[in-house]
Amino acid sequence: MTKSQTMTPTDAPAAPPEVQATAGAAVQTAPVTPPAPTPARPTHFHLMGIGGIGLSAFARILRARGFTVSGCDSAPSELTHQLQLEGTDVLIGHGATHLSGVDVLIASEAVSRTHPEIVAAREAGIEVRPRMALMEELLAGGPSVGVVGTHGKTTTTSMTAVAMYGAGLDPAAFVGGIIPAFGSNARAGQGPFVAEIDESDQAFQTLRCETAVFLNADDDHIGTPGKSQAVYWETVEDQHAAFGKFVTQAARVLYCHDWPGLPDFLSPGQPSWSYGLNDGADYRATDLNPDPEGTDFTVVFRGEALGRARVAMPGLHNVQNAVAALATTHLYGGNFALAAAALAEFGGPRRRWERVGTLDGAIIIDDYAHNAAKVAAVVGAARQTGRRVRIVFQPHRYLRTQQSWPRLADSLMPADEVILLDIAAAGEEAITGIDSTLIVNRMYELGHRGVHYLPLREEVLTYLRGTVQPGDVIVTVGAGDVWKIGRELAGVSV
Repeated sequence: MTKSQTMTPTDAPAAPPEVQATAGAAVQTAPVTPPAPTPARPTHFHLMGIGGIGLSAFARILRARGFTVSGCDSAPSELTHQLQLEGTDVLIGHGATHLSGVDVLIASEAVSRTHPEIVAAREAGIEVRPRMALMEELLAGGPSVGVVGTHGKTTTTSMTAVAMYGAGLDPAAFVGGIIPAFGSNARAGQGPFVAEIDESDQAFQTLRCETAVFLNADDDHIGTPGKSQAVYWETVEDQHAAFGKFVTQAARVLYCHDWPGLPDFLSPGQPSWSYGLNDGADYRATDLNPDPEGTDFTVVFRGEALGRARVAMPGLHNVQNAVAALATTHLYGGNFALAAAALAEFGGPRRRWERVGTLDGAIIIDDYAHNAAKVAAVVGAARQTGRRVRIVFQPHRYLRTQQSWPRLADSLMPADEVILLDIAAAGEEAITGIDSTLIVNRMYELGHRGVHYLPLREEVLTYLRGTVQPGDVIVTVGAGDVWKIGRELAGVSV
């Protein structure tokens, strides 16, 4: 695509004023690049894997900006059905016949470059563009926020978009989950573009944004040294170097003060602010008042109280996420009280502490958590409810389980009861000796007597229906299809 065909609108917001560092004042800076021109002619984008949470968001943003959009996926899903209802041409299966009239084919790096559809596109002279190249254009089109880290991205990006919307900033958004307030995983707006940045795609490190919101740097998506694997980094050092590259290319950074070592990723003298719960954070949550449904707190900016706020989900990690969202909105000049009011009404994106329903007085929650830190955060949130905590956990990927099963077991220990399903393979081949019983046996050795291995979904449903009590909170946890159990228990269509 030529420069005259870039997809940035001409009516992007004007550059905000220079940085203001006084306590309580909005802190702003100019965007990295000026808006690019409107496309010279309509362009047809075709997205392989359009039913995925990321590519479906791209499809919605492109359509909102006036482009022709089509796509294909291997199987129909709720997302492909919704896209069809919205007017996007979605085909099931893959093939060269999908490419008629297409100008640009978008595919993730996980799709083999020898795939017949990609080969056919190249032979036809159609540009084959990785999804991160598309994200690069979106970020470069005006004021932009890139949320990065190994966990908390979807929730924090959602919270930021909701807070900005409440504050009247009219954000655009790209999120790896459905935001109920918007009814979508994307939003077309004329304000700052807020995007969740996926670190499992190694091309993320080339992206440039105005404001990098840096949540944490754990060791998720780490593969085998010397072996190239889709969605995996060879070493944690490689992954952390990529975080550093992304962060230092941003015009400014908002980072979590509570996560050790994040300032080391920044460039010397780079404009930055910190947020968190601990002393020393520029934006700090104080006077926390937790209850079974969430937490009230005060946000203080460099010693001056901005106001009282609330997050309508339990868990200290969600207080951190909310402070990041409110701090980002403040940096862009948004009204704090309006942003806080919008956030207080936000119950989270789907599959992030999502309240599914009830069963005989028990509350049923679903959460996407799949690495040890995320699982520990969910168990902690469940304990805040004051109910008997019953976790149904489905480990995700054989390699991740091989690397972290002891930590997964440890993260589950505070639950009153844990039911383990079989590992969700996510396309990986099984690894000999790696299965859910590793977690079960370690928990039993550590003294937990409420842990069970029930590999069949019907077994789990029968057991929970027969033992449920009104004071329970049942949480289905994992990135596979464990969510179906919660919906069946609650009588919600799967």
